[in-house]
Amino acid sequence: MTESKIFDALVFIGRFQPIHLGHLKVFEKGLSQADRLYVLVGSTEQPRNLRNPFTFIERAQMVQACVSAPDRTSVLALPDIAYNDQAWISTVQEIVEQQLRADGLNPATARVGLIGHEKDATSYYLSLFPQWDSLGVPPYERLSATGLRDGYFRDRAIDQANLPETTIAFLQQFQDSEAYAALHEERAFIDTYREGWQASPYPPTFVTVDAVVIQSGHVLLVKRRAFPGKGLSALPGGFVNVDEPLVDAMIRELREETRLKVPEPVLRGSIKGSRVFDDPHRSARGRTITHAYLIQLTPHADGLPMVKGGDDAAKALWLPLANLDSRRMFEDHYHIIQAMLSMAE
Repeated sequence: MTESKIFDALVFIGRFQPIHLGHLKVFEKGLSQADRLYVLVGSTEQPRNLRNPFTFIERAQMVQACVSAPDRTSVLALPDIAYNDQAWISTVQEIVEQQLRADGLNPATARVGLIGHEKDATSYYLSLFPQWDSLGVPPYERLSATGLRDGYFRDRAIDQANLPETTIAFLQQFQDSEAYAALHEERAFIDTYREGWQASPYPPTFVTVDAVVIQSGHVLLVKRRAFPGKGLSALPGGFVNVDEPLVDAMIRELREETRLKVPEPVLRGSIKGSRVFDDPHRSARGRTITHAYLIQLTPHADGLPMVKGGDDAAKALWLPLANLDSRRMFEDHYHIIQAMLSMAE
């Protein structure tokens, strides 16, 4: 290096959906202070959705296209690990250490720091790694990727004043894709859905239930018939009626959506546990808190029980647990399954 830098490597964690000028300011600050910039791109193993519409490859290309020193910038995939902060922290540490070694640095002695927007809603991670120094960068023009995405998928609007030229070019090209058309349609559905609650004096909080039914190394899933998440795999479940207990709602939704050929008393007797999942961003429809129940059915000589899609499920199917793919799952259902399996006997 021609000049001495404070850090050997600075780490910037984000989803970058899409890259905007606020991100670019952090990139350039990082490159001015460190020999290497590690951009950890989160939410890399999801299907396209309104919160995460662009793939890891697309975002990596956006990063490399706009930074001033792409040869000193490493873009690394950071998979989501929902509902387990310690596992997420460990994954970040592992990814950074592997890249340090790849760059010929000793993780035990390398000068590593975290960089990000200070006093930002997503900057909490700056305090999660006490072994690394942190470098805060003032937020740029209160810029939010959420607003940029909403305008883009709602009205085809591209905020050219707040995006790098390379991001603008990508977004213009992406508008001609089938993926954009599907997300544009889903944006319209969500807007119409939310309009029905605008008269409420407070933002609504929805309560749902989900059934995690497992037998012989398989989990029972449905294919969603409509938006949001049209065509994705999901747990059978739905909204709780005002006059029913949670467990009754779960059994009702399970039977309506899958026509599962198991007597109700057996289903109730096979419940091994339940857990609440309440990530504020888990649903595009609004704040939705779900109560998931693990039902573990006893293996049977006749095989897996018969199922058939019903209600708003286009199809019901048993899927081997080994074949679960987070990139084809609705909302956080993949992570719900992983968390609930710890209750299995």
